[in-house]
Amino acid sequence: MEKKKICVMGLGYIGLPTAVMFATHGHKIVGVDVNEAVIEALNDARIIIKEPYLDLLVHGAVISGNLKAQTMPEEADVFIIAVPTPIQHDKTADMSFVTAATRAIIPYLRAGNVVILESTSPTGTVNDLMLPILAESGLVIGEQLMVAHAPERVLPGRILIELVENNRIVGGVNLKSAEAVRDLYKTFVKGEIYLTDATTAEMCKMTENTYRDVNIAFANELAIICEKAGVNAWDVIRLCNKHPRVSIHQPGPGVGGHCIAVDPWFIIEKYPDEAQIIALARRTNDAMPGYLADKIEVILNNIPGKKKIAVLGITYKPDVEDIRESPVIHLIELLKNHQDYEISMVDPYVRSGEYKTDELLPAVKGSDLVILGVNHKEFAAIDFAAVGDVMRNKNLLDTRNFLKGDDLTKLGFHYYLLGRDH
Repeated sequence: MEKKKICVMGLGYIGLPTAVMFATHGHKIVGVDVNEAVIEALNDARIIIKEPYLDLLVHGAVISGNLKAQTMPEEADVFIIAVPTPIQHDKTADMSFVTAATRAIIPYLRAGNVVILESTSPTGTVNDLMLPILAESGLVIGEQLMVAHAPERVLPGRILIELVENNRIVGGVNLKSAEAVRDLYKTFVKGEIYLTDATTAEMCKMTENTYRDVNIAFANELAIICEKAGVNAWDVIRLCNKHPRVSIHQPGPGVGGHCIAVDPWFIIEKYPDEAQIIALARRTNDAMPGYLADKIEVILNNIPGKKKIAVLGITYKPDVEDIRESPVIHLIELLKNHQDYEISMVDPYVRSGEYKTDELLPAVKGSDLVILGVNHKEFAAIDFAAVGDVMRNKNLLDTRNFLKGDDLTKLGFHYYLLGRDH
């Protein structure tokens, strides 16, 4: 394929890896972001986010001259919008970044250009929000200006692998637009690329994450039920999943990240009367930190005075630095509101900001409860004999079924497991 000049609007967890993949395959990339720190770092061949191998690819792309960063767009063949679509306090989508990015490229659009929305967005974003703005360019949409939605479908920690290997959906405003975007992404995508319309693509991305959210909500509800029934939910799930048509997800302290914890709300916002199961699943998962806070209060009820709680892991999933919508952080905020609790945190992936964490033994010293909040691989190697030696009361709550409860019991711990009555 002829090499293109591509302007990528937004250099975050999706925009930057996408820009790098195109640059690595010979396209000329202009990355645009409002964050000066991101621009400065990228032009210095550095990154400020963590993702395996991304730093190496960025360094190579910048040194080759195929990737540069700036705060304003410029003329290009292709414009990719990969800006945030965060959830607001009222659980509606904040589309201001998509609106601003779309307006920002208007002066630079020319006949033959392609505009791609990668940001996860509610249904109607392309047709109802973007197209009226793009029409201000004077170009005929679908003929002179190709427009499509090509949502990312990647997992943090595996972004560069999954950008290449995963199947993709491309939803064009017409077939010509979809085919143009498909041909562009074939530059590096080895998975299948399926063509559809823009609204279907929007719904598909939200539905994929909503399916997982609903399944996790079922697992969390099952965990609560199993505690009441006096059985181990993890055993129930393991045995049920032996059935060839059953695949129950795992329970936990809730759901985090910018996708699974957010995308269902986009459906609920648009279709509040119809999305009954989806809304209930969201409320179930959002309630898990509160359920755990109540469980913790019961565990610590017989300990007088001030109680120290040490939390292991605060990211939204294991082995990444991302704390967006982390349910463990929501749990910590609830615990902080309890006047008798002192909170310490340990996370090998988080070393700065409000949630900067301590080293393990100082953090657990004098504690009355250790909570395993995230199953980071590093936590499998913890010397819990040493941990127990510095604790005041040897209580441990495992929210992920990650630790070996029998071994901890032999070390004198009172081992509590989410989904199992102690």
